[in-house]
Amino acid sequence: MRNYKTQMEAAKKGIVTPEMETVAKKENMDVNELMALVAAGQVAIPANVNHTALSAEGIGKGLKTKINVNLGISGDAKNYDIEMQKVDMAIKFGAEAIMDLSNYGKTNTFRKELVAKSPAMIGTVPMYDAIGYLDKDLLEISAQDFLKVVKAHAEEGVDFMTIHAGINRRAIEAFRREGRKMNIVSRGGSLLFAWMMMTGNENPFFEYYDEVLEILREYDVTISLGDALRPGCLADASDAAQISELIELGNLTKRAWEKDVQVMVEGPGHMAMNEIAANMIMEKKICHGAPFYVLGPLVTDIAPGYDHITSAIGGAIAAASGADFLCYVTPAEHLRLPDVDDVKEGIIASKIAAHAADIAKGVKGARDIDDKMAAARHKMDWDEMFEIALDGEKARRFFEQTPPADRHTCSMCGKMCAVRTTNMILEGKEVKFCSEK
Repeated sequence: MRNYKTQMEAAKKGIVTPEMETVAKKENMDVNELMALVAAGQVAIPANVNHTALSAEGIGKGLKTKINVNLGISGDAKNYDIEMQKVDMAIKFGAEAIMDLSNYGKTNTFRKELVAKSPAMIGTVPMYDAIGYLDKDLLEISAQDFLKVVKAHAEEGVDFMTIHAGINRRAIEAFRREGRKMNIVSRGGSLLFAWMMMTGNENPFFEYYDEVLEILREYDVTISLGDALRPGCLADASDAAQISELIELGNLTKRAWEKDVQVMVEGPGHMAMNEIAANMIMEKKICHGAPFYVLGPLVTDIAPGYDHITSAIGGAIAAASGADFLCYVTPAEHLRLPDVDDVKEGIIASKIAAHAADIAKGVKGARDIDDKMAAARHKMDWDEMFEIALDGEKARRFFEQTPPADRHTCSMCGKMCAVRTTNMILEGKEVKFCSEK
């Protein structure tokens, strides 16, 4: 029986956990260095005691940027078989986390299957599930009802939960005073705002925050402090509402650490490129170096159908500037529930952003695979290139669609391939084009 409740408690006591050993090996990091970062709250290792299929990952300072895949059913799209196909896709392409955002009916059967199957971290937003789980309308739900859902998710093995505890009366005052073009675009945030306005009560996750922390501590669930007032368009970025909530999240971070509960802080959704770096610095400062988890950010509002690209641009800048965890965005964002192909496109775009950022910020070993690709291209070894590629199946399919006459080139340049020409000259060979048959 382990003599600690959470990874943070163990780290503070100088205990190296199996999860820390796993993460240290993956990150090529000394385990004692990692333990110190966990103790300080600068790295989180979300690892519910009931998630036995988990292959632990670390999120935070000095580690590789991780990505999260959102999935789950809604009232208009209720096929769990398709959602499980998305899970398989996420695992295949190496997503480190999967969030079940199901918001219709009784979702616990799918969630239990997901936890039993997935080596990736599992996250949820209990607020989404409250109405279906409790079978009550919003106005009928009590503060203690919300806590019941949190406990149920924790018992089922969820590794991290988005809890919108920062949208309290002070933050709402700033939001209502200043006004916005897009108001509240967070689903959980809007539900809490509605509940607070209809009941006249304080946010239950803020008012009963200590009780929430006790539940999370019992199962070693990491709290992901939700950004209920995140900007939903460029015009609302870095406004009073967003910053007011962030200040509240900074205080809630310290309170969680006092209970040995690990923390991630969630960040903005839509933001112009020139504001991103400053926002990353501000979050780290206000939230005491806690790992930062961002949705995008999307750097323009005019690209529905291509928001996996707008978010990858913002995600790369954010991660290079200090963000630790990227939530993927699919081409279907703002339009419909994503299908399996959308999920794949979102994963690849987010993986590219995360990897590019890791290279930029000098994460140890990040560029090794790029150097391997360069060596394979130098040799014109297509099979090795496809093996190294993020999506080797797609790369091979493109190559074979218009096969070259000479296997040592591709159909774009053919025998005029720059690599082929240079290699031949350096090998002392004569380069010919017209006379070659």
